[in-house]
Amino acid sequence: MNRLTLSFLVTKRTLMAIMILPFLCGTSLSQESLVWSAVKKLIRKKFSTVTQISTHRLAHWLTSEEEEKPVLLDARELKEYEVSHLQAARLAGSENAAIAAIRGLEKEHPIVVYCSVGYRSSQLATRLQTLGYKKVYNLEGSIFQWANEGRPVYSKGVKVEKVHPYNKVWGHLLNSKFWYKPKKDSKPDKS
Repeated sequence: MNRLTLSFLVTKRTLMAIMILPFLCGTSLSQESLVWSAVKKLIRKKFSTVTQISTHRLAHWLTSEEEEKPVLLDARELKEYEVSHLQAARLAGSENAAIAAIRGLEKEHPIVVYCSVGYRSSQLATRLQTLGYKKVYNLEGSIFQWANEGRPVYSKGVKVEKVHPYNKVWGHLLNSKFWYKPKKDSKPDKS
């Protein structure tokens, strides 16, 4: 096993241990700023070349008349994006989708990438940097922190109140009142 693979596995295991520890201790993750702090620190360390931008800074940037607006890339999967996303965000759930979403964009144009907590978006931001994009940022805390702070999310151009929780473990970093729960069909599919 090479060093890069080992580093990735150790980081993923460490992140998972951080997420599971509060379950074992009987505490609520949604209330644990210590867990958020640890997750953010590990992401910053793993993706040290990626500039992190706070949710507060991005909210200000998006409403500023003096600054060039960034392109927002949502690095989550389609099913997550369809539940909700930041206004005007482009779906970029893979490297190819991201390249298509920014086709024709100047390499100096600012890009902000986000996902659920910042890991997948930092991976994508790193890749965009290697492709020559100069102003690539990761939204620290990503859509979970954005929603937890009461900032708006949208689906099909309409403001909504729910966010896809990614999975049961990571979803605990999202306030449960924002959890999207799919509706169960009342009739089974006969096809």
